[in-house]
Amino acid sequence: MKNQFQTLLLLALAIAPLAPLANAAEKPNVVIIYGDDVGYGDLGVYGSKMIPTPNLDKLAAEGLRFTDGHCSAATCTPSRFSMLTGIHGFRHNVRILAPNAPMTIKPEMFTLPKLFKQAGYATAIVGKWHLGIGEKGTPVDWNAEVKPGPLEVGFDYSFLLPSTNDRVPCVYLENYRVVNLDPKDPLFVGKKPDGVECTVYPDGREDPSAMTFYRSTHGHNQSVINGIGRIGKMWGGKSALWDDETMADEFVKQTKKYLAARSKDEPFFLYFSSQDIHVPRAPNRRFHGKSELGFRGDAMVQLDWAAGEIISSLEEHGLADNTIVIFSSDNGPVYDDGYEDGTTVHTSTKEADRGHDGSGPYRGGKYQIYEGGTRVPLIIRWPGKIAAGKTSPAMVNQIDFIASFAEMLGIELGDDQAIDSRSTLDAFLGKSEIGQTLMLEEAGTRALRKGTWKYISASKGKKNPKAAELYNLDRDVGEQKNLASEKPQIAAEMEQLLQKFVGAKQGIRSFD
Repeated sequence: MKNQFQTLLLLALAIAPLAPLANAAEKPNVVIIYGDDVGYGDLGVYGSKMIPTPNLDKLAAEGLRFTDGHCSAATCTPSRFSMLTGIHGFRHNVRILAPNAPMTIKPEMFTLPKLFKQAGYATAIVGKWHLGIGEKGTPVDWNAEVKPGPLEVGFDYSFLLPSTNDRVPCVYLENYRVVNLDPKDPLFVGKKPDGVECTVYPDGREDPSAMTFYRSTHGHNQSVINGIGRIGKMWGGKSALWDDETMADEFVKQTKKYLAARSKDEPFFLYFSSQDIHVPRAPNRRFHGKSELGFRGDAMVQLDWAAGEIISSLEEHGLADNTIVIFSSDNGPVYDDGYEDGTTVHTSTKEADRGHDGSGPYRGGKYQIYEGGTRVPLIIRWPGKIAAGKTSPAMVNQIDFIASFAEMLGIELGDDQAIDSRSTLDAFLGKSEIGQTLMLEEAGTRALRKGTWKYISASKGKKNPKAAELYNLDRDVGEQKNLASEKPQIAAEMEQLLQKFVGAKQGIRSFD
């Protein structure tokens, strides 16, 4: 009996060291493909008839498609901030950023890439950043090491569009360095030092004829680069300028390079943040005419191509079966957002482009608190783990990625980490059709979803103050009939809940 016990003990001790390695091998890779200004109705699988998106439609056919999936805000910077930190943007006064804005994510903050690093993952970002770079009060030196940036908040590797494609600087940033920068033509953003010689770009306000690609409509007319007016002033860096029409190709190229270097023994998290279909829309010429909607539609076809290339690369390198692929968007659609790019808006509704409504059946879009502002495509595929071809009505939000992945990876979040993120892992994996029962959204004002009820708090702005709004989305998906005066008790209860969430210094998770 004693010998048998000793044998079993030795066997257990021999196996024990192998357990963590087995668990590590089972950790799925995670790839987030993030569209920019892609609305609920911009994909074929979500109802688009005028924009072909075969790769994303195939992703949905092989995975799980959500019909009530959301970003946390109806504008890009706050929604990106909240997805990566698990904290609502308004808690840190996060707004759309100027070209030379400092980092909104502080290096000491817990983030989604830090979560994955804690679990032993390699982490990378390719594409648009628009969360600020550098420290407040210290101008960024674009001719030296450009930091702090993504590497300080958890990414091992970054290849960036530093701000956004309608803003300067119009260069790529790889880790800490501007790509292909000639030191003889130094780069400056915002203000050029006196006495320094470097490239001077036309100012579209003084010379509109310099905007040869297409003209701007409201404010995108300062530095004219590649014939396109941009927000902000930039000098120098001509050798490092991006080419708008090959930007998607460059991001896909860098992503494929990263995937080719991955080992099957080390899990990775990749955040592919596309510039499409944000303005200025300049799809590669091979995509011209591929939709029925001009540059906006063609840029969506280009984004679908990029998604297909990334998925094919995963398959090529034998990574697809153990990779969770997520597709979503940072906010709802917008049409004319600064350029005369051929996008037309129906004169009566102001919401449809030649019969195509990027918000699908929902009201509003980018910048707006209505459903079209935050209800976006959300598709998740994990072969063999998530049932293929299913549609989920669960109400879910990107802000909950951190808590959900933390649960999946067996990591307990601290009380001060990702304070507004709550796990909906079972919903994300298709095991439950119940996500969140209460959800906060922002777009200037704030809104609360409670099941099928949508409450929008009164806006007290000086220019356009608005009364509170209440909608029953079960009966009024387009948010046309405001029931706040007819259902004052429900409106009052939801206002109280909303203010409770907004005022929670410990975050929404503290109420769970």
